[in-house]
Amino acid sequence: EVQLVESGGGSVQVGGSLRLSCVASGDTISRYCMGWFRQIPDKEREGVAAIDSDGSTTYADSVSGRFTISKDNAKNTLYLKMHSLKPEDTAIYYCAAVYGIGARLDTEYTYWGQGTQVTVS
Repeated sequence: EVQLVESGGGSVQVGGSLRLSCVASGDTISRYCMGWFRQIPDKEREGVAAIDSDGSTTYADSVSGRFTISKDNAKNTLYLKMHSLKPEDTAIYYCAAVYGIGARLDTEYTYWGQGTQVTVS
């Protein structure tokens, strides 16, 4: 079983930047599809970005060009660099993992972190 712990959230001004981290334990993430999701109260969880075991990435249109997903297999850590932040980026951000490749929907992911709050104002 994989455990995921996010960090790096906080409050930032419009136009600012943050880097989220997600440290995994229990297995090596090199064999997993990893994703970042976000959710605000009373809204459905939204996929932000995903990275496959081969390093290929995908982004939601709303963050493309502003966010970058990456991973460090040696550190077993997933990252999300966020630039040019907007108020609509405010949400709880979750990292998720599933063994294999190609997962894009939240229902496809097996393991979830507890989330980290990002507030842009």
